Amino acid sequence: MGEEIKELVNNWFIKADNDLKTAEFGMTAEEPITDTICFHCQQAVEKYLKAFIVYKGQIPGKTHNIAVLLRKCAQLDNSFLELSGIDHLTDYAVTLRYADGFYIPPVEEAEAALEDAQRVKEFVISKIK
Repeated sequence: MGEEIKELVNNWFIKADNDLKTAEFGMTAEEPITDTICFHCQQAVEKYLKAFIVYKGQIPGKTHNIAVLLRKCAQLDNSFLELSGIDHLTDYAVTLRYADGFYIPPVEEAEAALEDAQRVKEFVISKIK
């Protein structure tokens, strides 16, 4: 892998890690702001998947759709099929950010989104090492 690709993968990880840290920190609040936590979990997953796609020398494209990114990852490494079920996170990319799709997830839903994001991080790390 060339230095330019390495740097780009690293940059995707930095941004994804920052989203994940924001979500983790948010869960420690007395009253977690669950819509924001879920949004950052989606963002982290999106960026980890894009990091893998770049690692494989491909262009991830501009999408927030986790199912699309997961399919692309699975085309490059079919073990990504193990992550099926995380595509529900896509809804947090846009829907939660605006009043017309008003929804505040319960804490349990935010915890599950955080677990999904942490699992994706570990999975992608295992594929890049």
